[in-house]
Amino acid sequence: MTLKSPLDRVRDALRGQRTREKDLRNLVSNLPYEGLGKAKQPNRYFPGNAIKTTKYTLLLFIPMNLFEQFHRLANIYFVGLAILNFVPVVNAFQPEVALIPICVILSLAALKDAWEDFRRYQSDRKLNNTPCFIYSRKDKRFTESSWKDVRVGDFVKVFCNEIVPADLLLLHTSDPNGVCHIETSNLDGETNLKQRRAMSGLCISDPEFEPESFNSVVVCEKPDNNLNHFKCYVEKPDKAKVGAGIESLLLRGCKMRNTDHAVGFVVYAGHETKSMLNNSRPRNKRSKLERKLNIDVIFCVILLLSMCLVGAVGHFLWLQALPSVPPYLVPDSNGHLDSPSLSGFYMFFTMIILLQVLIPISLYISIELVKIGQIYFITNDIDLHDDETDSRVQCKALNITEDLGQIEYIFSDKTGTLTENKMVFRRCSIMGTEYPHKENAIRLAVLAEPESGEEVIFNQQPQPPQTGWSLDTEGTDPDDTPHHRLKSKVKGNAQSDVAFSSPLETEVIPDRKLLQQISRAGSSRGSRKTDPYLDFFLGLAICNTVVVSMATAQRQRVSGFPRSGQENSSLDTLTEPVSLRHIFTSWRRKPKRDRTILEDSVVEEDHFNPPVKKGEAGDTNGLQMCSLHAPSDKTSDNLSYEAESPDEAALVYAAKAYGFTLLDRTPDSVTVRLPSGEDLVFEVLDTLNFDSNRKRMSVLVRHPITKENVLYTKGADYAIMELLEHLSGKQKNIAAGTQHHLNCYAKDGLRTLCFTKKIVSDKAYESWSVNRQRALAAIDNREELVMDTAVQLETDLSLLGATGIEDRLQESVPDTIVALREAGIQVWMLTGDKPETAVNIGYACRLLKEEDLVINMSCKNKLECTSILDCSLEEVRRYSEDPRNVDTTQDISLVIDGRSLTMALSSDLQDRFVDLAKRCRSVLCCRVTPSQKSRVVKVVREKLKVLTLAVGDGANDVNMIQAADIGIGLSGQEGMQAVMASDFAISRFKHLKKLLLVHGHWCYTRLANMIIYFFYKNVAYVNLLFWYQFFCGFSGTAMIDYWLMIFFNLFFTSVPPIMFGIMDKDVSAEMLLGVPELYRTGQGTGKYTFSTFWISMLDAFYQSLVCFFIPYLAYQDSDIDIFTFGTPLNTISLFTILLHLSIEIKAWTVVHWVIMLGSVALYFIVTLAYSAICVTCNPPSNPYWILQSQMADPMFYLICIITTVVALMPRYMFHVLKNSIAPSPLVQARHLDRLDPFTRDEWMKEWRSFRSTSQVKRSRLSTPPSPTLETLADTYPQSVTPSDVMEDEFTLTENY
Repeated sequence: MTLKSPLDRVRDALRGQRTREKDLRNLVSNLPYEGLGKAKQPNRYFPGNAIKTTKYTLLLFIPMNLFEQFHRLANIYFVGLAILNFVPVVNAFQPEVALIPICVILSLAALKDAWEDFRRYQSDRKLNNTPCFIYSRKDKRFTESSWKDVRVGDFVKVFCNEIVPADLLLLHTSDPNGVCHIETSNLDGETNLKQRRAMSGLCISDPEFEPESFNSVVVCEKPDNNLNHFKCYVEKPDKAKVGAGIESLLLRGCKMRNTDHAVGFVVYAGHETKSMLNNSRPRNKRSKLERKLNIDVIFCVILLLSMCLVGAVGHFLWLQALPSVPPYLVPDSNGHLDSPSLSGFYMFFTMIILLQVLIPISLYISIELVKIGQIYFITNDIDLHDDETDSRVQCKALNITEDLGQIEYIFSDKTGTLTENKMVFRRCSIMGTEYPHKENAIRLAVLAEPESGEEVIFNQQPQPPQTGWSLDTEGTDPDDTPHHRLKSKVKGNAQSDVAFSSPLETEVIPDRKLLQQISRAGSSRGSRKTDPYLDFFLGLAICNTVVVSMATAQRQRVSGFPRSGQENSSLDTLTEPVSLRHIFTSWRRKPKRDRTILEDSVVEEDHFNPPVKKGEAGDTNGLQMCSLHAPSDKTSDNLSYEAESPDEAALVYAAKAYGFTLLDRTPDSVTVRLPSGEDLVFEVLDTLNFDSNRKRMSVLVRHPITKENVLYTKGADYAIMELLEHLSGKQKNIAAGTQHHLNCYAKDGLRTLCFTKKIVSDKAYESWSVNRQRALAAIDNREELVMDTAVQLETDLSLLGATGIEDRLQESVPDTIVALREAGIQVWMLTGDKPETAVNIGYACRLLKEEDLVINMSCKNKLECTSILDCSLEEVRRYSEDPRNVDTTQDISLVIDGRSLTMALSSDLQDRFVDLAKRCRSVLCCRVTPSQKSRVVKVVREKLKVLTLAVGDGANDVNMIQAADIGIGLSGQEGMQAVMASDFAISRFKHLKKLLLVHGHWCYTRLANMIIYFFYKNVAYVNLLFWYQFFCGFSGTAMIDYWLMIFFNLFFTSVPPIMFGIMDKDVSAEMLLGVPELYRTGQGTGKYTFSTFWISMLDAFYQSLVCFFIPYLAYQDSDIDIFTFGTPLNTISLFTILLHLSIEIKAWTVVHWVIMLGSVALYFIVTLAYSAICVTCNPPSNPYWILQSQMADPMFYLICIITTVVALMPRYMFHVLKNSIAPSPLVQARHLDRLDPFTRDEWMKEWRSFRSTSQVKRSRLSTPPSPTLETLADTYPQSVTPSDVMEDEFTLTENY
């Protein structure tokens, strides 16, 4: 093997870079080149599949880690001072000793980074050595290898339940139809199966697939991070091109499901795979408090430089005032003595070294430790744990926890965030006739009872008789036993393992009138082929991407619950079918009887093919128990529907309830069972997938009976109505009636979809298909060309009907929103739904109130938008300028659609829109796109200078989440893309209440108080050294041993403030939740303000003066040495600093006592030991036996006590007077916390009542009378009875 010259290596590297940067890549099989050297490999310029996520290497860890840490200016500052201390003319201490603090800090950070990197290394090694199967030309078979050995151009075989090792172009599957299913939960969190299709026209799908026969060229785009987009075509040897998209790409990290094996061609490997390109590092956000902290550090630097300048000038003046050269000023070896001015210049740097602790070296690492502790308590809060999903809060951004306590605006998605995202079929309109499904509404009303979750249908006692929608036989069912109910509950829960398949979503009680209509259509042989009612339900069953899989298929996450022989009952027994007409007839026969909720809610039951009970096969006097189990081999028992969205699942289950059962779906066919039991196999000609521009999807099929090409389309009403064929007569009335029903559905808060049908002639289809294939094979502008072909076909549609689907509010959403608004947080709802739906949900979740003045902005042009903005602003301003309305605001809410929002956010109207929006009580933005959501958040954040929070659950919320100061993702039914892009993840919207009002408040107040205390502590201690300079000629001398100075900040006083920042509670969680207005204390400027910082600095100066001059005056004219004077100062400073913290601590626990007393004990133990054994530790000083001598002197104790009391007296008196004369709401809340729980709850009700009865809305928290025992006795002169409590609660509810 010949070695390449350096020039050849450079050329090869440049050639490889150009190849990787090309927009298109030409890839060929590696098999013909197997065994040849790397230089002869055709795909050698593309990276291998091994990954490396570590930041460091073993040899370069120290320099790289130091370089990383020196990005923090504070570290550079302290290292610079340590180096400066090595300069003899300016050093203040022993140079080696000065390195200790910064070395300790850097070492701790390096150890943390090394541990994290080692864990990444272990993870990489495990992943790279994962086994996989790569085809070998030499062995003529797939051989086992490792992921790290996979290269671009290889053929990889993936088996069921295995993870895909690289991005593979799917060429072959074990399925005869060339289909495989994957689960992408590792990428986007979605657990529903997705279908992938092998490229057609390339390989014969047989068990003996031969990779060596593949001699085509794969042309694909260069890699990007879009998981839903891929452009590629394969060029055959005859130059024919076959296009492929994301439907033929298996992404690295996906898991193969329900398919024995699949073979793919590697197009991207390693760090170029889409999953790795999406593994971006967490965003480095800076909290509002940290930004303020950096400004105050700059003030401290200015203060330090000022003190050093005073020291330099003072040293110069002191030298100038000397009549002669004193003997202690020793000249250099040449006998030269520096001039006073030069000595003063040197002294400036010496003073910087001496007073360097004024900039808190340990503050930053202390803040990190505090935030880790805060996150620990947040993630382990049992109230924020969701039992249903067994999930808890995830904190992914460690450095912005305190921002949770300062939020002023919340932007929330609707579907899946405020609502459950469990879609329930409610009503439909077919050919202009509305079918309200009243029986189904009654069932849903029963399920809405306060019992938890869907388990209510299995745990109810027998209910009073009901009429009109009974589906079971009269009398007592032998299966209605506790054992059977328990079994049904287990089955229901097992079924819920599959996405969108809970009993609430899958069960639909058919409408009587519609059942009768379908029965007539089914019995009329002549009209069955073209009946619009049958077409409507065929559209529901066909026009979707629902994957039909078998419950017995190989899948680790089993979708069904296995039945044992003991569990078989008459309910599970499959018997002969009963006709649809018989069901409808028997339905009406016995309307009244006793029943249980169980009998109305059997999981997965078909109302068209009920099993007959044992021994009652011929009994037709009563209605048989219904079951959704189909009467053939492929029954609903072993069918599992996997939908990509809950809407699709709800529609498929609705069609199933009427007998139109989706049995099978392949890329080329869809099988549907009709109510009569006949199976229809539709040939799928093409699928026009949903996209956000068209707002619809279509499926083109060939009808098995009429042989017509039928296009079924579903979509949003405004996207469908404009595509209808020329309306005249009856069709016009149908469209008008359907639109009226759609408007009513939207006002009821239902999600609406329109369904249409179109017959496409064979000639039109052939012409369109040529354009379609050309668009699919294109690389440039592929999306536009594909969408153009879809738009070309979706014209002149015939309206079939519309559906209304309910998405229920999550638990406690109204209470959460009310609490957030009482806390001073503005809540906006940004949704893609219709304005009517959004308004209805707004009222339901109490974003809107009945008495609100709602401004509806649905503008056709910019002139109208400008007029509405100007008129509304004028009205609001006129109201605020009225003297009668001082300190009040109107109850105004704004509802704006997407088109109007685009105009309102234009540069000339933006300020007016923001001005109006900030005066509104609520803002609802409807029909908005993901980009509009993020635009709204950015505009409000930048214009109003407020802290914003965005919360959502879907991929369409990612832009909004990333644009806000804090992004919160809900781990709901739409996957985990929002969670992966967020800073915090919760499982329910109601958790936002405690996360913000309690943990947010605690995190902010704790950290703000700790930072202020840190600055105070350092200034108070450093000033002792500064005051001493006035008595030592500003010579940079320290009266405290330098080792003890290091220990003071590193050990003696470092743990108490960290404990203070992690565990202090100014108010209990019960008070913060009961009185949400307490949250307002952190909003805006909050507690950490310019004034609080400088007041703390002045207090530090005062305390340092007291701590220095009282001992100085006590020891004046005595013969004590320098360290005998410094030791009492050090001890007094310790007591003062710790007792100062004791005054600030609001909630004492055992941990507080242990740490505070432990710090004092540690100080005396270490100092006594140091004084006993260190004779010449820091020459020429001699601290030997100093503290022992001091502790034998009573004057030492007297000085310590008097000085500490005098130093802390002003702060203590200030707190006493302030809390007595003008107590803040937080102080009053602490007073209530000390009362017994019953009395505290009564006072909280009184406080809330005091606030609620007030007609004005103030920006500050209303302050009720102070809760003293006298006023308490006056308010509650006698014990409160339970009835009184209930009356109070009812009154409070009425106020809201």
